[in-house]
Amino acid sequence: MERCPWSRQTTIMQEYHDTVWGVPEYDDQKLFRKLMLDINQAGLSWQTILNKSDAFDEAYDGFEIEKIAAYDQKKIEELMQNKGIIRNRRKIEAAIQNARAVLQIQKEHGSFSDFLWSFTNGKVVDISYHSPAEIPTVSPLSDRVAKELKKKGCKFIGSTTIYAFLEAVGIINDHLDICFRKKEVAAYAKIDREDEKDA
Repeated sequence: MERCPWSRQTTIMQEYHDTVWGVPEYDDQKLFRKLMLDINQAGLSWQTILNKSDAFDEAYDGFEIEKIAAYDQKKIEELMQNKGIIRNRRKIEAAIQNARAVLQIQKEHGSFSDFLWSFTNGKVVDISYHSPAEIPTVSPLSDRVAKELKKKGCKFIGSTTIYAFLEAVGIINDHLDICFRKKEVAAYAKIDREDEKDA
């Protein structure tokens, strides 16, 4: 069974690749969590973040948007002492600011999901790639999304981080053509959107 080469590094990376990466996500809470984890990944490996994901969930109250938006200086200092997470003050402060920005986005657009998926009119960007070298780290789409998120007040947001985020939450399907997940995640998108229309 063929997989994207990066997933073969460790068992946890393979599990993430096989079950999570690229699956279209429409839940605001899960989208926010993934964005915050991607921000924390900046300058580090995704393996490092995966290893710390449980600690992140515990430290950040399951990434509940309203709770994080209400964090105060005392909470920031508490997180700075937590050895289980990435203790970077700018990233911690960005999580709080971004939670507040997402709450505003929800008010303006109905949901964070609707805002993000509006950039592709609800469709998955699915391009044929045969090797990892062909896959970009930024795109006009990630440029636009990063720019708009910054306008909304989000911090620690760059096009590279956003491109990785869009891949992870399935807005961009960057599984290689040889990967068994390529068609599977594409099918999930159709099922999810059809179910949403029927709701």
